[in-house]
Amino acid sequence: MLAWLVLVVGTVGAARVGGGETSTVFEVPGTESQRAFDLLDERFPERSGDTADIVFRAERRIDDLEVRGRLERLFDDVRAVDHVVEVASPYAGTPTVSPDRTIAFATIQFDQRGTELPDALIDELLALARDANGAGVQVELGGRVIQFSEIEGPGGRSERVGFVVAVVVLLLSFGSLVAVGLPMATAASALAAGLSLLALLANAVDLSDFGPRLATLIGLGVGIDYALLIVTRYRQGLHAGLDPEQAIAVAMDTAGRAVLFAGITVIISLSGMFVMGVPLVQAMAIGAALAIAAVLAATLTLVPAVLGFAGRAIDRWRIPGLHRDETQHRRSGWFAWSRLVQRHPWPFAIAGAAVLVTLALPVLSMRLGSADAGSDPTSKTSRRAYDLLAEGFGPGFNGPLLLAAELPEPGSVAVLERVASALGDVEGVAFVAPMQLNDARDATVLPVYPTTSPQDPATLQLTHRLRDEVLPELTAGTGVEIDVGGITALFSDLGEVLEDRLPLFVAVVLGLSFLLLLAVFRSIVIPIKAVIMNLLSIGAAYGVIVAVFQWGWAKDLVGIDATGPIQSFIPMLLFAVLFGLSMDYEVFLLSRIREEYLRTGDNALAVADGLAATARVITAAAAIMVAVFGAAVLAEDRTTKLFGLGLAAAILIDATVVRTLLVPATMELLGEANWWLPRWIDRLVPRISVERDPTGGEMLERDAALKVG
Repeated sequence: MLAWLVLVVGTVGAARVGGGETSTVFEVPGTESQRAFDLLDERFPERSGDTADIVFRAERRIDDLEVRGRLERLFDDVRAVDHVVEVASPYAGTPTVSPDRTIAFATIQFDQRGTELPDALIDELLALARDANGAGVQVELGGRVIQFSEIEGPGGRSERVGFVVAVVVLLLSFGSLVAVGLPMATAASALAAGLSLLALLANAVDLSDFGPRLATLIGLGVGIDYALLIVTRYRQGLHAGLDPEQAIAVAMDTAGRAVLFAGITVIISLSGMFVMGVPLVQAMAIGAALAIAAVLAATLTLVPAVLGFAGRAIDRWRIPGLHRDETQHRRSGWFAWSRLVQRHPWPFAIAGAAVLVTLALPVLSMRLGSADAGSDPTSKTSRRAYDLLAEGFGPGFNGPLLLAAELPEPGSVAVLERVASALGDVEGVAFVAPMQLNDARDATVLPVYPTTSPQDPATLQLTHRLRDEVLPELTAGTGVEIDVGGITALFSDLGEVLEDRLPLFVAVVLGLSFLLLLAVFRSIVIPIKAVIMNLLSIGAAYGVIVAVFQWGWAKDLVGIDATGPIQSFIPMLLFAVLFGLSMDYEVFLLSRIREEYLRTGDNALAVADGLAATARVITAAAAIMVAVFGAAVLAEDRTTKLFGLGLAAAILIDATVVRTLLVPATMELLGEANWWLPRWIDRLVPRISVERDPTGGEMLERDAALKVG
């Protein structure tokens, strides 16, 4: 207890004093868009920082003297803000005025990346924009810097709602305030330590700004779940007549082993993301894996320590009507349900598979990409700025393509001038901005605005057409190579890279998981069945997010204003996290079934006993995860909503259709074949024990029961 107190206080204090900042920088090494960005950073140091837009609409024309005077004063005030290099005003000749001259925008150039800009600076800009509003002028701030600054950080409303619902589920499960407090305290301690370590790690490693939220979601849900499993097994031991020390030993030797194995499986699944070779993805994997490691450390050390203090007081302060005895599982409805499924295995197996396949069907039309600010709520100034730009200039002005080129000789821009002239006639191009030379006159950047929005498939097609057909023809024989970059192109390249490497990632995760389950359960059939069922539940989760975020089904309930593509990294991230979390329930259920099978040698009875003994705690654990992950739909950030709904849907499907329906049905159909393992494989594969030795903890429980009798 003292060690954990020192750890939490120390890491939180260190993070507050010396914690690093997360990053919104997306890098996709080896792609054309990355080459364009690298050229800009090297040859245009004055443009190495991020930009933001001041977008405004005037009831009268923007040339009105009063309107112009107010906006010019705003531009001067913005120029005086720290880290602002320049404000490109539409009154200074920049062609950024709509045809009806009621909408225009100015571009703010910063000297640093958006992640390096202090929060106070963004607040100052927002305040200046608010002060300029009114009297017939609407002023909004847009761009990536502003959009990301409006994302709610960890600890927001969604996490608080999930935490409260988790408390209610624990109360219904345990019926005791003391028993409820222990998992919550463990999760809170692990989360505080994990997030603090993540903040300290940000000083040495570029971590995604989505990392802390991902770590919070996973750490909170898994932290409560793992502690719940051990506390449940501890209370079973007490109710069977064991003294507290023996009950702790049995709980850690059974549920503790399952938790350790399940946590390691999650970390292995997340580690598979490193084969993708994308820094953004690797940074997310680091954050999530660190959260799981902190949860494991707390569950395996802090939980037994607190149980040692609690003793038999774990059942103190009972809630009337909710307290249950954990030992009479054969009298429960779950035991009867298992027997019902075992009597009719084929209908239940077919029905369960049909549900999963039906839910997974929308995945066939999944479109990967990047949802832009147009998918954010209208309460955000970045969304309102997006709408003004789309109205005044066309949706493509929210995501220009940046054509970057290195000149063979300083000032030799004739080729680029011909390219700029020809691009204006290309289908899908709305506007080509003036070419910009760097100070050394050896590199250029040419902004090209599509006619369609950044998330429109037509914009992706235009990007490929420019790269594969238009630009090679225009520059053939000139020695000039033009790279198409910009945020829109970068996200397109990211999606293609992840899609190309996804089969390798899936193969690595499935292969390692199969080998682990083979070593633990000493069976060929069980790992194959587990892999197939987990793939089906994850596919069903993919189908749910496609139906909601891409097709728009029930989008109002989730709180999204517009549909769009699925963020390119979400399917891969969901697969890694969900495959690991699904293994949690798989390991907990099957380890109990194998424990009963080793004790009785009766496969059917072992399945019924294992399901009856674990179904309630699995249901409670799943309800907690669904609450924590599902509450993420209350967040304003679309990516967080998407990720949270995907996690919640998969956990709900896995804990109901898979664990309580398909598992008992298929294990009944397979019978003794469940435990088949060729002898030559048995000799080659090392033994990893998750279930306890039936002659150890089982003897303790039996002796205690005899004494009570």
